Amino acid sequence: MSDTTPRQAANARRAVSFFFILLGTVSGAWAARIPAVKHDLGLSDGQLSYGLLAVAAGLVVGMRFAGRLTDHFGSARVLTPAGIATALAVIPPGYAPTLPLLIATLFLYGLINACLDVSMNAHGAEVERAYGRPIMSSFHGVFSVGGLIGAGIGGLSAWLGLSAATTLAATGLPLALICLHARRHLLPTRPAAPATTTTPARPRWSSWIVLMGVVAFAGLVGEGAAVDWTAVYLFEDLGAPQSVAALGFAVFSAAMTAGRFAGDHLAQRLGPVRLVRYCGLLAALGLSIALLIGRVPIAIAGFALFGLGLATIVPQVFSAAANHDPARAGQAIAQVATVGYAGLVAGPAIIGGAAEIIGLPGALAIPALLAAFMAASAGALRPRTPIAS
Repeated sequence: MSDTTPRQAANARRAVSFFFILLGTVSGAWAARIPAVKHDLGLSDGQLSYGLLAVAAGLVVGMRFAGRLTDHFGSARVLTPAGIATALAVIPPGYAPTLPLLIATLFLYGLINACLDVSMNAHGAEVERAYGRPIMSSFHGVFSVGGLIGAGIGGLSAWLGLSAATTLAATGLPLALICLHARRHLLPTRPAAPATTTTPARPRWSSWIVLMGVVAFAGLVGEGAAVDWTAVYLFEDLGAPQSVAALGFAVFSAAMTAGRFAGDHLAQRLGPVRLVRYCGLLAALGLSIALLIGRVPIAIAGFALFGLGLATIVPQVFSAAANHDPARAGQAIAQVATVGYAGLVAGPAIIGGAAEIIGLPGALAIPALLAAFMAASAGALRPRTPIAS
């Protein structure tokens, strides 16, 4: 990417940041209106879970072809239509009149979501190489900001008494239109590499890719546990009022967002190996403090350290995957994401099942142990070549 001017690189960075914000915003808006969809369709908790699992199923299926699609056509050519489609695909679930149609629309949303996720991370890695320094963490930081924006839109819409369908349409349509402007600033698409022994049509699952996927899985189990169980732990095990218990995830989320914006500077200063090692240890320490010292303020502070520690790990894993073999960056990201995102789906269930046997504090020790595993595995992120190319 040495022929890319600084102005082109800066414009491309802003454009890719928009697509990360887009995905975060539609995800946050959908999450905020799930209760309204549940109420409108008269669904039980179990019936709703089928719809939510459809999103995960769509993601898994989508990852199977999103990487090859991105590598064949180039990330820039896939990114814009995937962004438009994702912004529009979040709308139909709000209008679904029955559970089967809700499941179908959410599966489609997950399927398209996978294409956007892979292509924006792959193009983000191209922009990172153009910069010649780490910037991937900031992309994931603006995704977190997008999630807060989407949740705010959803919360405000609920307060105003607007339907879920209106909320999702008012969120998705403008974002789809902005995609048309953002596409002009993406980096030029590289010619598709011919099918050779080095770029096979069928993705290869190397031991290194599997390890990176497991590291991402470990980090995302922690994120999923924080989403679903921090408030429960503070309320039921430490006796905090519900209003205070809600601060657990809020502090975790704020710390993670701040950590992602600091992550690029830290990655440049420390390198990916030391950064992931230190952050894994910080996450393990923070969660251990929250569990071992049974006081609410200290537990909330521990969750903040847990969020800071987890903040940079997944962005560094995605960056390493994309730069391991740039010719098949899309496939590598898709493979890592397929394993990693299972942590978001399986993590809360793993914690819940373990809590039935050993109690919630003991179950929450699992993400702490996984954080220590991430620290121990950090050496695998050592780059084969410098980022600059």
